Amino acid sequence: MKLKYYLVTLISYIKRRNKRKLIRHSLNFKKKVGLEIGGPSTFFKLRGGFPVYLFAQKIDGVNFSTKTIWEGALSEGNNYNYFDYKTGYQYIVEATDLSKIKNESYDFVLSSHSLEHIANPIKALKEWHRVLKGNGELVLVLPDKRCTFDHSRPYTTMPHLLEDYKSQVDEHDRTHFEEIIQSHNIERDEEVESKEVLQARLEENFVNRCVHHHVFSQSLVKELLEYCGFDLLFQRETPPFHLVTIAKKNSSVPLSP
Repeated sequence: MKLKYYLVTLISYIKRRNKRKLIRHSLNFKKKVGLEIGGPSTFFKLRGGFPVYLFAQKIDGVNFSTKTIWEGALSEGNNYNYFDYKTGYQYIVEATDLSKIKNESYDFVLSSHSLEHIANPIKALKEWHRVLKGNGELVLVLPDKRCTFDHSRPYTTMPHLLEDYKSQVDEHDRTHFEEIIQSHNIERDEEVESKEVLQARLEENFVNRCVHHHVFSQSLVKELLEYCGFDLLFQRETPPFHLVTIAKKNSSVPLSP
């Protein structure tokens, strides 16, 4: 059975030139232990852009609630079923507070289409940095607004993210709700059929976490990661709507207060 999975990945590598660099890099995580924020994610599965689930020894998961729109019912324990025959530990915690996890516990951290749902990205990234081992890697995937329902929204700026961090913004934040109501392209959102449905989702965001608080460009991601103690290794725009960044923890750089 395992051989079949490797053959599928090999065929994907041969046929899809645009995936080769990411597939080669995912091999670096072979026999390593990682943490995923907000998964499991299609992007990390067998036919995804970065098939790390196949190669990693083990991946634990973080989700904010025992029930989410994307995963359904969850419970903390050894039941993070991210890939067929592989299971990790499921944490039920906020992505901005991983205090249950010791410093330098993981070889890598994964996050696919999760950071945009977090109101305080700097707080989250500093926690992810903390739980990474020295020279551990972060694989960060974000939506490319040009290809999504956010295409009319302005890009977030670094000063705004710094102010959110300074102000200790949490998941009750409503700063961008008016902007979302005005700019959200319902025709590109399969989950929202009207402005009324969108408004209802916004009102319940602390429970459902559907809101994209921030809109990221690759330049913002680079600046943000460098501020949070990472060295950029690689960035790519990947179809259909992914901004992919791989960065390494820089243990020699003290984090900004």
